[in-house]
Amino acid sequence: MGDKSKINIFPSRMAQTLMKARLKSAKKGHSLLKKKADALQMRFRKILKEIVDLRTSVMTTALPDALFALAQANFVAGSEFGALVRENISTARVKVKSDVDNIAGVKLPTFIPEVGSADANELTGLAQGGAAIQTCKAQWEKTIKILIHLGSLQTSFRTLDEVIKTTKRRVNAIEHVIIPKIERTISYITTELDEAEREEFFRLKKIQAKKKKMREEKEALLQKKGIKAALHQSGESDGTGKESHLVDNKDEDVLF
Repeated sequence: MGDKSKINIFPSRMAQTLMKARLKSAKKGHSLLKKKADALQMRFRKILKEIVDLRTSVMTTALPDALFALAQANFVAGSEFGALVRENISTARVKVKSDVDNIAGVKLPTFIPEVGSADANELTGLAQGGAAIQTCKAQWEKTIKILIHLGSLQTSFRTLDEVIKTTKRRVNAIEHVIIPKIERTISYITTELDEAEREEFFRLKKIQAKKKKMREEKEALLQKKGIKAALHQSGESDGTGKESHLVDNKDEDVLF
């Protein structure tokens, strides 16, 4: 099995350049993801604060006021007006429109309330309790808008929570796994290249030393051959390494 602490790659100059480029890209990606996580975290805290404020507003103000207005309408107009309102409704007057909000590349769903202009219960309560019914309707319409906005914030909150967790896992993986692995690979390649350079330098030194020895031996051999050639060209030798003058000098009295 291969070493999991570094990338399995043949150490070469090309591999070293490639790993340095990958390290640069990983650091840049880590920086961008870190900024993205910070931006999402800021929006996450802002949405959380809005959710807390809206829940407090709904529980303490909007919903109690709407229930109190409904009780007033039931007291003034009678409890039968509710059945009349349901009979007159054919389509919903308040509708929800979905939209998308883009935050640092993350698409968050948002819900926008749309109130239609036509009101089928406009004349409801004309005989009695008209003002109380209109107040009840306005109060419940306001409460529904607040609840739609609260639902939009809660949906965005959950989406952001999942995206932030995923982004943090990616940031941690790049910071603690990918970047150290690439750095160890670069260190391994650098060590192997340095070792190869030392071996090449040692090999060249040995070759130079061998060539120098061969050249010295050749020069010594040539020098030795040169001395012998010089002695041979100067005349005969007497066996002691000196020239024999008795042989070279001819006597004129000798007839044979």
